[in-house]
Amino acid sequence: MKGIKNMKLYHQPQRIYEELMFSDKKDDGKLKVEDLSSHDQYHYLGTASVDDAIESLNIESEDRILDIGSGIGGPARYIAHKTGCQVIALELQYDLHKIATNLTERCELSGQVEHRCGDILTFPEEDIFFDYIVSWLCFLHIKDRNTLFRKCYNVLNPNGKMYIEDFYKVNEFKDKEMKVLSEDIYCDYLPSSSNYQKHLIENGFSKIEFTDKTNSWKEFVRDRKDKFIQNRDQQMEIHNPEIVKELEDFYKKMSWLYEGGNLGGAIIIASK
Repeated sequence: MKGIKNMKLYHQPQRIYEELMFSDKKDDGKLKVEDLSSHDQYHYLGTASVDDAIESLNIESEDRILDIGSGIGGPARYIAHKTGCQVIALELQYDLHKIATNLTERCELSGQVEHRCGDILTFPEEDIFFDYIVSWLCFLHIKDRNTLFRKCYNVLNPNGKMYIEDFYKVNEFKDKEMKVLSEDIYCDYLPSSSNYQKHLIENGFSKIEFTDKTNSWKEFVRDRKDKFIQNRDQQMEIHNPEIVKELEDFYKKMSWLYEGGNLGGAIIIASK
């Protein structure tokens, strides 16, 4: 757990309450999913990427979804709200899990979204089965891909599918890039696109769709960094200086990694 907390995006996640207060939302009481959508999506391209998952998987109200690495619950709440389906949101970090649970309660979605604090590598296979698995920028933290994908395969219903947004290796990383990936992103292993698909196939998945998103993600992280720096004064009004410094450092390093040309990003859809 200590290692993943080196990633500054995960520091002080209670900052969302400061952002809501700045947006004239009280720190208690009811919320709408729309109130949160610009604050609770830790991945790239916000709810547009969640819409892509909903459309690609054709998620409907009778489906059961597992969201792995669900953060503070943004995608899980959005999917449940938009489709009426049931979601189990699995998050390893307890502080993120607690905030997610609170926000879901305030959105009155606890009947559709069940938050669990736990590790997908030890998720109980006899517990429940899912029509679809979704995950945004989480698998990059997990080095043991065989155990990960075997677990995912085992908890899917027959004909189930998995939608992943994740990093992959375009070319060999330089030593400094590996250091930043390991120490700042908590990412010690990234496969190439071919090895990524090989891992999936070796653990039972078929019909792998691999859609490269590197260019659009590179543009996203560059714009995110630039906008944050341009709005630094406003950020200092919302957050304490430590949060602003940490987020700026993280955004700069993430943009720098993409500019190096060795880090790639992709949407992967795998069928059982």
